[in-house]
Amino acid sequence: MFIIVGILVAIVIGLLIYNVQIHRKIQEFNSLQRQANNLRVLQDFLSTIGETSSVDDKIKKINDILIEKYEIKYSTIVVFDGAEYQIKATNVDQKHWETLRNLQDVPIFKDSIATATPKYITINNENEKLPYQTMEFARAKSAIFFPIYEDNVYIGYWIIESGIAHDFDNIDTTIFEVVKDNIVAVLKTVVHQKTLEAIVRKDLFTGLYSEEYLYGEGRKTIDKYTTSAVCMYRITNIEEINDKYSRKLGNQVIIDISDFIGNNISNDYIFIRYMGPKFVIVFSGVTTDSVIDFITNIKSNAEQMNISLEENFQTVDLDDEGKNEKNSKKKKIQQVNAKLNFVITTYYKGTGMEEVLKKLEQYLDSCDKNEHSITTI
Repeated sequence: MFIIVGILVAIVIGLLIYNVQIHRKIQEFNSLQRQANNLRVLQDFLSTIGETSSVDDKIKKINDILIEKYEIKYSTIVVFDGAEYQIKATNVDQKHWETLRNLQDVPIFKDSIATATPKYITINNENEKLPYQTMEFARAKSAIFFPIYEDNVYIGYWIIESGIAHDFDNIDTTIFEVVKDNIVAVLKTVVHQKTLEAIVRKDLFTGLYSEEYLYGEGRKTIDKYTTSAVCMYRITNIEEINDKYSRKLGNQVIIDISDFIGNNISNDYIFIRYMGPKFVIVFSGVTTDSVIDFITNIKSNAEQMNISLEENFQTVDLDDEGKNEKNSKKKKIQQVNAKLNFVITTYYKGTGMEEVLKKLEQYLDSCDKNEHSITTI
């Protein structure tokens, strides 16, 4: 009896060992299949990069390869062109494009952009929706967001989505990082350095650096120091100028004030247009106390500037008898002064610049619209 039991136990153990070996062989086979598939995808990428077609066509083809080879439900590539974020490739219905091309403004992705790391999100029950979705409950239920950097400068993002919750829980993102590098390789063939700088760094209206610069090239400069003074100011009477005079004059105020301040600060510091009439100066390696006098002087001189705009207009006059019309061209000069409200704080290396800017912006937004002072927080 004991012999029979021993034989049965031995058989069971043997079967278990055999099953483990078979399972391992299957895993090895699947791994080899994935590696082979990855190699085929990379070969397709290299072939696409070498084609003579337009850059947009290359990006679309890469996106199509991803969708086909990896059975991705939705894939979208978005690139900043210097003025706005543009969808370069997607298989998502056009009614969702406005949402997809503004993901850089979604709070959950801002940390991903700042740290240059992928962000995976998913819903946990059917009644939820992903944080960036507005109208589409059923379209996507999980997603991975990949910020795209070129030469340490943020230039856009790539997002893959699935209609299944937790679909990317066990996915190996290594190959997708390689995919992202190939997207960058294609983008490098787009333009020469001059155009690239316009795409990723400049606010086209003022010629200043844009906010994205702080999270890329600018961050390397700032983080050379333990602390830096960060100053945000707002042109508080810009709406009044737009309403009372013209938006054209308001734009002239923004340009002239930006030019004046830009010409009076060192190239060692970073001066950007943040949003609308809000601007940011980062005094790298400088304490807040040491910039107060400088800011006071800049503010005083900027507010004393007489900013004017000359506009031509045509009038129609009648003669003494009220019969014959006479056209005449006249000039009208409009002149205003800007009012600036400044707030200053300290940025510590290793902390989030986004949180610092948000704190400064919230303070300015809470101020009375007529306030124009200098505050340290």
